[in-house]
Amino acid sequence: MILRFARLSVILLIGFFLLVGCDRTQKSVMDVMPVDTTADEPMPGIPVKLVRFIDYPESGKDVYLQWIASIAPTLQAPKEVIRIRSYDNIEADISPHRLVEFEFGSFLEMATYLNRPEIAEILEELPNRSSDTTVHTFIQRSDYAAGAAGNWQMKIINVVDYPLGGKQAYLEWVDSISAVLVAPHQVKRITSYDNYYGESPHRLVAFEFATKEDADTYEALPEIDAVKTELDDRTGGWRLLRFELRSDYIR
Repeated sequence: MILRFARLSVILLIGFFLLVGCDRTQKSVMDVMPVDTTADEPMPGIPVKLVRFIDYPESGKDVYLQWIASIAPTLQAPKEVIRIRSYDNIEADISPHRLVEFEFGSFLEMATYLNRPEIAEILEELPNRSSDTTVHTFIQRSDYAAGAAGNWQMKIINVVDYPLGGKQAYLEWVDSISAVLVAPHQVKRITSYDNYYGESPHRLVAFEFATKEDADTYEALPEIDAVKTELDDRTGGWRLLRFELRSDYIR
């Protein structure tokens, strides 16, 4: 029993130093303890997604993308990051202009990655290269049978705030309609996440499609339209964002 306690203490100590070390690159999300821990717990093996919403600088998108091309190999090199994907908003004038997703196998792997000096340097430079950027840490939920992973061309993101005191009721509703959402053949994959820190947006749901035509057809289905209509009464607020895959990253 004493040996097991000692091992646990070492693990917790390592985790603490990893999290503290990340402060300079993740100050906006790492300097507070989680408010909402009712999501799937961030234990080893629970996937974590770091999401960045970015606005290109005015008349400076090409320069920004040239910078990304120069640092993409560095961002992809560490073993901790499973994959990075970037997307452009199909409505170019709508904020956020760009979505970047970093995927990790666990919370501590994300912390290790962010604590690497070369990664910290790049992420500290990002606000100087864009007109606006926000970052969120999401823990994957198990609301949907995710579907086939792949480099799907289109992604619709639904960012949701739970209603005050109504998270459990919302999740029960999602459980009742999840089969409706995954049934159409146009949608290739659905994944849902909770914001680890309990901040807005509380929830992110990603719908992936092979083509824009498939995404448009899916959204126009009567049963899908009915679900979207009901979201107004089921959430504290929601917003659909439509993105197209870029080729900035290959891992």
